[in-house]
Amino acid sequence: MSKKSKTKNQKSKLGEEEVRHVAELAGLALSPSEVRKFQKQLSEVLDYIEVLNEIDTEGLEPTSQVAGLENVFREDKVGSSLSFEEVLSGTKNKDRGMFKIKAIFDK
Repeated sequence: MSKKSKTKNQKSKLGEEEVRHVAELAGLALSPSEVRKFQKQLSEVLDYIEVLNEIDTEGLEPTSQVAGLENVFREDKVGSSLSFEEVLSGTKNKDRGMFKIKAIFDK
């Protein structure tokens, strides 16, 4: 898509090839009907971004949140936890102090 400013009535139009490329980057396989669906939706998103780009933000400070919170994480504290025996007490499938499960990786 061109970086030139669009007139108010001009709409963005992503091509099907661009949508397929974005889908490939995201690791998605799209059917032809999904390509057309997302072509329309992504074009609308780009149109809205163009509207947002027209807003005068000169002099505004960037912000990542607006609630005024500085640290939303609790302090890490060492506490009591279960022993290995307690953790493994609920399973029959164990091996050398660990849970024994079926392989989850394809060969």
